[in-house]
Amino acid sequence: MCRLLSVEEPSTCTHQILFPHDPNARLPEHQLLLHSSAEEVSIRDLDSMKISRLAPVPGIVIGASVMSSKASELVIQCRNCQNTQHVPVFGGFSGVTLPRQCERKRLPNDPTEKCPLDPYFVIHEKSRFVDQQVIKLQEAPDKVPVGELPRHVLISADRYLTNRVVPGSRCTITGIFSIYQNKGSKNSSTGGAVAIRTPYLRAVGIKTDIDQSGRGQVIFSDEEEQEFLEMSRRPDLYNVMAECIAPSIYGNADIKKAILCLLLGGSKKILPDGMKLRGDINVLLLGDPGTAKSQLLKFVEKCAPIAIYTSGKGSSAAGLTASVQREHTTREFYLEGGAMVLADGGVVCIDEFDKMRDEDRVAIHEAMEQQTISIAKAGITTILNARTSVLAAANPIFGRYDDMKTPGENIDFQTTILSRFDMIFIVKDDHTREKDERIAKHVMGIHMGGRGAEEQVEAEIPVEKMKRYLSYCRSRMAPRLSPEAAEKLSSHFVNIRRQVHASEMEANTRSSIPITVRQLEAIIRITESLAKLTLTPIATEQHVDEAIRLFLGSTMEAVNQGSNQGSRELNEEVGRLEMELKRRLAVGWSTSLASLKREMCEQKGFSEQALNRTLMMMQRRDTIMFRNQGAQVYRNAI
Repeated sequence: MCRLLSVEEPSTCTHQILFPHDPNARLPEHQLLLHSSAEEVSIRDLDSMKISRLAPVPGIVIGASVMSSKASELVIQCRNCQNTQHVPVFGGFSGVTLPRQCERKRLPNDPTEKCPLDPYFVIHEKSRFVDQQVIKLQEAPDKVPVGELPRHVLISADRYLTNRVVPGSRCTITGIFSIYQNKGSKNSSTGGAVAIRTPYLRAVGIKTDIDQSGRGQVIFSDEEEQEFLEMSRRPDLYNVMAECIAPSIYGNADIKKAILCLLLGGSKKILPDGMKLRGDINVLLLGDPGTAKSQLLKFVEKCAPIAIYTSGKGSSAAGLTASVQREHTTREFYLEGGAMVLADGGVVCIDEFDKMRDEDRVAIHEAMEQQTISIAKAGITTILNARTSVLAAANPIFGRYDDMKTPGENIDFQTTILSRFDMIFIVKDDHTREKDERIAKHVMGIHMGGRGAEEQVEAEIPVEKMKRYLSYCRSRMAPRLSPEAAEKLSSHFVNIRRQVHASEMEANTRSSIPITVRQLEAIIRITESLAKLTLTPIATEQHVDEAIRLFLGSTMEAVNQGSNQGSRELNEEVGRLEMELKRRLAVGWSTSLASLKREMCEQKGFSEQALNRTLMMMQRRDTIMFRNQGAQVYRNAI
């Protein structure tokens, strides 16, 4: 029998259950599940002063062992005289010590011999057992101080508290902070000191903070809901929310809108045959260094309800998916979730995505599309949920994006991983005087006391309020496409496929960034996320237009980077022309653009297209610079 105390006077209720009025009444077996409204105690604050005290501890489950049987009452019998004893066993990790001597009462004239030492053995058939599970609870990533490792504590859960949580669940466990003697301490550095004890938490109640759909917090007050409904009616909500994404970073409007769509996500669908279609959106930022890609990832880590930030170079396949660990007491194997599992229902930010090893990057293929992680290790075969969005940042092969090369030569990713990203942005560091002046003014305003645009944006919609609004949209809305929007979207996708096929036939090569049916589903998810933002149950044609614009400005723009590069003959001509220009112009010399065109095109037979491309490429590399409003070409570097 399991009873949950939800009355105003739990102490009175507990007393009535444990001590009934009828002294002859037999108390049935029961378990009290307690939940505390007291202030939560972090794992870091569990010290010796809190031993044997009740404490609610929040965290994230990173491991859960298989269920085992623990004795609650042992029946032991003497080998010599068959004396039977009932020995109670306390809960948690506490053990029991059998009596060294027989406890049978001997009469003064008893002629039988005295029983030898250690006469008792356990009768398992008559003993009583309960289910027990060991849970590994770790600090939430957003609660760990910078520069320190996350701490964890072992949880002992029994009976009705077993199999309540899985790796990746965020919960608050109410338990009694206890200690036990670790069996492995005899071989440790303590030398088996009897005074050293290992702490653990004996659970008396488990309260999950996140529902099983992974949508985040679902408890909102009436005032909050009314405020959110009024906010959703604002005509400029889309632009204002996009400006609230990393307001200290200048520009990148479309990237911020894409990140807003990523935080909202599309609608998850379960087909009649049981197949699941993901609703989470994946975004890849690929471009030059110094374009604030990592800062955007850091902001998303703080803004998303659930987020984990990791670097590609420091991440392994097991760290991203799951690993198999051995339980310290039973020596059995159990699963310990990685970043994709712990961020279930949130966002995984992967920086330096190009620095990952190929075998580690392949490990997240299943998580990015099927949103599950299949494990078959050490005799454990199971499937873990990884319903996460992936926001990745990477650099091109040569460090900077080279406009003279195709996307296939700039991007060192396989098409299998690129097709799983809904939006791919090529971020370039263009050198224009007007843009550099605006960026410098914005950055200087922030460093001189925040007199930039940051104050106005943060005053309008604070980060915490935006975080709650995004959680409200994700938990309340699951929009669907209207028939008109679906027809418009399908016709646009057919046109996009036709354009990509025509450009591939013209260039006689396949595009390194594929346009497949996954991209059609990507546009659908973007459309649904835009409808979520305004709490609209049906996605309209206006949402489709904005989704197509974002897709054309991201993935299709990256695809078209290679369509204008020309043939191999043109690239070879550009290479020869660059060597000719370097011979023609010594360092520190200048000449007029008109005479250079006349000499190279008319006299030496180079095409004007090749000359313009060569001059643009050399200008980007700071080899030459234009003076007198572009009339003079000056050689300033090798």
